[in-house]
Amino acid sequence: MSDALESLVFSLVPRARQDERLKRSAASSYIRVGTTPGRANAHTPYSHIGQTAEKDIGHLADLIKRHLLQTSPSGASTLRFTNLLSRLLDQPVLSRKHASLQFLHTLTSSPISAPASSFLPALAPPPPAKPSSKAATPTEPHFAARTHKGKSKAEVLREYRLRLGQPHIPEHLILRDTLYLLQGISGKYVQFSVSKDAEQNKELVFTEDPVRDPFLRPISTNLDHAQRYFVPAPMRALIHRLAEVGHLYQRVDAFVREREGRVGVGMIEQSLCHHLQTQLTAYYRLIAVLESQMSIAPHTDESGKENNSIEDRTREEETGLTLKRLDVWIEDWRLHAHGGALVNLIHGYAENGDPFIRKFTNQLLEEVSKPFFATLHKWLFSGELYDPFSEFFVAVDPELAHLQYMQPSLQGVGQLASDGGFTGGDVEDASEEHAGGLQLWEQKYRFRKEMLPAFVGETFGRKHLAIALKYSDIVGLERSIDTAYQIASQRLFDVFFDKYKLLDHLLALKHYLLLGYGDFADQLMDTLGPSLSRPANALYRHNLTATLESALRSSNAQSDPPDVLRRLDARMLEYSHGEIGWDVFTLEYKVDAPIDTVLDPTAMMKYLKLFNHLWKVKRIESTLSAGWMRIAGGAKTFLRVPGILFSTRLPGYILAHRFHLELEYDWHQIRLVMAEMIHFIRQVEAYCHLEVIECSWQDLSHFVQKKEGDLDALIENHRAYLDRMVKKVLLLSPKAGREENLLNQVRDVFTMVLNFREATDDLYNYCLTESARRDAEKDAARGVYTRMETAEDRRYTAESLPDILSRVREYGAAFSDRVQAIVQALASHPDLDCRFLGIRLSFSDFYKTKKEQQLRA
Repeated sequence: MSDALESLVFSLVPRARQDERLKRSAASSYIRVGTTPGRANAHTPYSHIGQTAEKDIGHLADLIKRHLLQTSPSGASTLRFTNLLSRLLDQPVLSRKHASLQFLHTLTSSPISAPASSFLPALAPPPPAKPSSKAATPTEPHFAARTHKGKSKAEVLREYRLRLGQPHIPEHLILRDTLYLLQGISGKYVQFSVSKDAEQNKELVFTEDPVRDPFLRPISTNLDHAQRYFVPAPMRALIHRLAEVGHLYQRVDAFVREREGRVGVGMIEQSLCHHLQTQLTAYYRLIAVLESQMSIAPHTDESGKENNSIEDRTREEETGLTLKRLDVWIEDWRLHAHGGALVNLIHGYAENGDPFIRKFTNQLLEEVSKPFFATLHKWLFSGELYDPFSEFFVAVDPELAHLQYMQPSLQGVGQLASDGGFTGGDVEDASEEHAGGLQLWEQKYRFRKEMLPAFVGETFGRKHLAIALKYSDIVGLERSIDTAYQIASQRLFDVFFDKYKLLDHLLALKHYLLLGYGDFADQLMDTLGPSLSRPANALYRHNLTATLESALRSSNAQSDPPDVLRRLDARMLEYSHGEIGWDVFTLEYKVDAPIDTVLDPTAMMKYLKLFNHLWKVKRIESTLSAGWMRIAGGAKTFLRVPGILFSTRLPGYILAHRFHLELEYDWHQIRLVMAEMIHFIRQVEAYCHLEVIECSWQDLSHFVQKKEGDLDALIENHRAYLDRMVKKVLLLSPKAGREENLLNQVRDVFTMVLNFREATDDLYNYCLTESARRDAEKDAARGVYTRMETAEDRRYTAESLPDILSRVREYGAAFSDRVQAIVQALASHPDLDCRFLGIRLSFSDFYKTKKEQQLRA
């Protein structure tokens, strides 16, 4: 043996220094592996180390991992090799890492015909394919010592029970028998008792089996004295519960087979048997699915021998079928009837034609329904739901069970917060507070139809409150439910409208957010107008609040209750760059519990949406009114200026010798267009307030005055009141994707009106400037200088007049075209009130005639 080979063997196998036979065996293994077929007779081994055929360590590592996965499918060896490889690559001392890995891989991959003792002690032998009873090799104690260190507590407990002579049966064995029991077949360890009577309930018999040690040697040669498997009591109870399904399956299957072999079975009975057989087939499919969930290779065989690694057993316990999982799945198949459902099931026999059965059922129901009526009685008089076993037809949401209605606390309502700019944080906080009342009313208690007894009826059950005497007085029960329902509903109305003044809050919303107070709306518009024309980021809360309080004191709103006025506040919506105060200003009405049950956050959002639209309508109406008064007041003064001569020809004009004749015609056209605009906006305003808001309020107030129905009916009527206003005021269409088309056209008309008003203001200022300039020229001709030239004089010159007149004509024509399109759209609107609005906008077929003239032109 060469010195290089001997040093290599000593470095890899340290025990070879003392064992000469082991040293020769390792050297011969190296020579056999390193010798190529073409040089089999050569004495010098041909080594693959140092060859440049495979220098990639990554590729070599993949080959080794593939080999390890073939020998140990659990993946533990592969994971360990990856860890060792990373540590090897981090070592700076070793220079020929690829060669070392190549040598070790060649050793493990080559076929070795030497006996078991020729294995290198540092390398674990490959696991045997089958259990063998050969004598243990010298490497077995070392291998067993290493595996003993990794035993789990369950394995130690299993060995302890084995030494005591009371080993528990492995779960996979009893699980296999349980699947047999579900099919009505006796297993090896659990069997059905033999009974001659098929109708008699069968018992389970647990048989015993001798236990064998891990090396397949019986503990006792005499099987009568051998140790037996022990089935614990909890597992016996679980198997008894599961075997009930198999017993029922046996009885159903026996019934079907008996009818199949009988002559003269009727067609209806044959149809029943066919349906039962179909259900049994589906049951077989389910059993097959459960069998597929069992581990293909259980970690212990019938003798208790370990077959799989700890990782395999852990994976099987997490994903495979167990007795507990089987019990959970079987539990879902069972027919459970308790509480009201059980009462309902028994009541199904009360209408039997046999007087004896009917009388017995009534007597049984008389006793069985006493707890149900006791719960019903307590639910009525104390308002408490005592249902520890979920048997009542009213259930409480466990997440909301601890919440109660809060008494209203108006401290701080309507007070100022800070003087900073507005943000959306306050609105979000308010919405969270407002979510309480309606959420408790609609979600804290829910109706369970499956628990409602048939003799009560769903109509009475949904009234939630009832009083009952006993089952024998069903008519009295229904009468009592009606009486209690009416009393409770009347009490609810009294609490909401007398104690918490719900009607005052509804009127306040109508007067302020729906602009029902005309003097308040006009005063607020006049005082807020200059401020809202500024950028949104230049507005502050204290200014808006002060203006709101001033408008309240200057109008009839000051006579409203203080509680109502404290809830009113001025807010701003979230704004973006470029928006002004008119775009983001809004009024807010604060509500709290318990009135937020009716005025929930969704309802308040609808009120704000209506206010924003009505506020825009009011702004347009105020703008047109002010513009009309301005034009009408100046028509006979400075607008009729004397004629002048122009020194230049203006675009679109012949040389004018009388200026006032040209502008007189334009001002006449402006007055015509403005009258058309005023007619449009006033018709829209009258439609919103008179035909929609007032009519909807009339229906709601009529319901409130009758005081009929319950709180749910009040909430539904208020929602219908709001939905009707939103649908009609905003001119919404029921067509999907086109709901707000008409509303967008109306808003475009509002924009045209504002642009037209701006253009007419420029023309007005031009005429005013021109009149003042000519008056100054007359004074100068007399030697009196009364006027200095200003910025407006340079802005409103004769050259700017054509541009101003073109804008006036453009916006006037665009307004007429848009209104004409709105009238046509309203004519085909599905809502009757919207169609009547279109008729009033063009009551004399003005826009129809105008369109015909345009077509002829």
